[in-house]
Amino acid sequence: MAQRPHRMLWLPVLYGLGIGLYFLAPVEPPVWMLATIAGAVLVLAGTFSRGGPRLRFAVTLLLVPLLGFASGASRTIMVAAPVLEHDMSVVVEGRLIGLSRSASERTRVLLDQVIIHGVEPEATPARVRISIDESTPREALVPGNRLLGQARLSPPGGPGQPGGFDFRRHAWFERLGAVGYTNTPMLEMEGADSRGFHQLTFRIRMALSAHIQGIIGGQSGAFAAAILTGDRSGLSVEVEEALRLSTLYHIISIGGLHMSLIAAATYGFVRYGLCLVPPLALRLPLKKIAAIVALCVTAAYLAISGFDVAAQRAFLMSGVVLSAVLVDRPALTMNSLALSALVVLAVAPESLTHAGFQMSFAGTIALVRIFEDLRHRNWWQATQTERKWRFVKPVLAAFMTSLVAGLATAPYSVFHFNVLGQYGLLANMLAMPAMGVVVMPAAPVALFLAPLGLDWLALVVMGWGIDYVIAVGRFVAGLEGAALGVPAGPPASLGLLSLGALFTALWVGRGRWAGLLPAALGIALWAMHPRPDVLISEDGRLFGYRTESGRALSNPTGSAYAASGWLEDDGDTATQEEAYGRGEFRRSRGRTEAMVPGIGRVVHVGLTDPASGPRECADAAILVAPRWREAPEGPCTFIGRDRLREEGALGIWLGPDGPVFRGALSESRGRAWSR
Repeated sequence: MAQRPHRMLWLPVLYGLGIGLYFLAPVEPPVWMLATIAGAVLVLAGTFSRGGPRLRFAVTLLLVPLLGFASGASRTIMVAAPVLEHDMSVVVEGRLIGLSRSASERTRVLLDQVIIHGVEPEATPARVRISIDESTPREALVPGNRLLGQARLSPPGGPGQPGGFDFRRHAWFERLGAVGYTNTPMLEMEGADSRGFHQLTFRIRMALSAHIQGIIGGQSGAFAAAILTGDRSGLSVEVEEALRLSTLYHIISIGGLHMSLIAAATYGFVRYGLCLVPPLALRLPLKKIAAIVALCVTAAYLAISGFDVAAQRAFLMSGVVLSAVLVDRPALTMNSLALSALVVLAVAPESLTHAGFQMSFAGTIALVRIFEDLRHRNWWQATQTERKWRFVKPVLAAFMTSLVAGLATAPYSVFHFNVLGQYGLLANMLAMPAMGVVVMPAAPVALFLAPLGLDWLALVVMGWGIDYVIAVGRFVAGLEGAALGVPAGPPASLGLLSLGALFTALWVGRGRWAGLLPAALGIALWAMHPRPDVLISEDGRLFGYRTESGRALSNPTGSAYAASGWLEDDGDTATQEEAYGRGEFRRSRGRTEAMVPGIGRVVHVGLTDPASGPRECADAAILVAPRWREAPEGPCTFIGRDRLREEGALGIWLGPDGPVFRGALSESRGRAWSR
């Protein structure tokens, strides 16, 4: 009976469970299965209205996960768009709809209305993303402009290792069918197209970004543009890395923090500003007026920031809170969080797999639950009400908020990024007061001052706050041991941790501590998850094997994406060059070999002529020759062009019966994004 008032809280959990099962499936569900699910949903929905409480409870346990599974499948079908079949050098043109920056500091353009010369229209991707050459005129990069250039395009890449991050799935839901680069300038064509709401908001976003950076300048200006408009193209790799290592990177990704601070600042300015006019304060519902203005400002903020999924999620959560103020209900409760999560998952089921969704809801749920519990603790009440605590109260609140949110989001951060910021609490304690008191409140002030041409006053103050935040990030990132690498775990471990944490947070009574059992099982699975003893990159140009001091890589440079991914998933903070120095590689022209304990000699041959194949195979346990099609005679395990193309990056584990091979592409071959 005690759980009955809280049953709604479990609806997004059940719905998310169905979505999770869909994404974990090894193959795409066939049409007959989807038809069966649709029939089952109709039958269960009819049964729900006719049965008693127990039957409705049982029906809900079946119906909601089925709806989640069906929503995932439906979304996959709805966003379907052509994907480039293979690498090609082509002339490509398209309309500019997005700007960003690559890891190599090159500007990247996102194009739609794509035309690829030599590719049929029905096979042309809906969107392509290209890292452009520095010689491209900056004045050509105007929203809505059509760009033309010679580019090397490829399909979105598969996982860099078995079980690794699959960029193809992310690209599928972004309708991104090709990625590439240019080594010559892209040219502006006639026929710019700025029609449509998306183009309008994009033009406003880029104009605001340029305006902000023109006033603040430097990396502080780029930081301000990132948190206010979503344009991160001006941020340097050095600043982004400092923010990551100090666990402050969440600040520049528009999400719950930014939306809530903007909403709170707007709400406060409007409400207390109207209070200064006694006739209005006595006659008008100031709370509701302030909530309406805050809702409008956050909606504009969402549009300007580019409708990113994280921003949409944050807007929905803020909208629920502000709507609760309008109907005189408690503003932030578990029920409002449950409703927000359900809406987000219904609109974009793929959000469930995103780190932003997981971290924002984990942090918010933990904060609501902990502070609800603290309200019933006498010692906490004393710190909030007694006069002697008035100076300690804000510091204690900031400490508790950072501690709880940090602990709640840490498993998700570690799972997705393989780095545990050991001084994250210190960084957030130092930086967040400046974000909450100076940086974000300056945004609505600048908005109100803009018609008078005085917005620069607020933006300059914002720049001072950002200078401090960046300095904190650099200071904490520079501390010895600031980042601790953690090896990657299997998805099941994070799922068990999440279910255990949700049970502990949502269940009422002492039985909630039973949630520690699945959480402990998830941690055990994570700890026991074996990393591959040998890894071979998708293009066959790089291999790495485990040593006592960490993974040794066969090349000091090149194949940077694969190398960094392997080291990160090993929980290894070394550079590629440092990892190369760990191994004992024998190199000659076009040939690299290493003796791998437990496996034997691994030989990599980069030559195109397979004449030496029988000799190499006679001496090797594993022969990697990415340019050879046919296996040479001999006892070795041959990994050539066809196998790499078929299976992608390879992982090799030492088993009791010998090496076990797994291909990254073979694990999800039946999914829509991997066909």
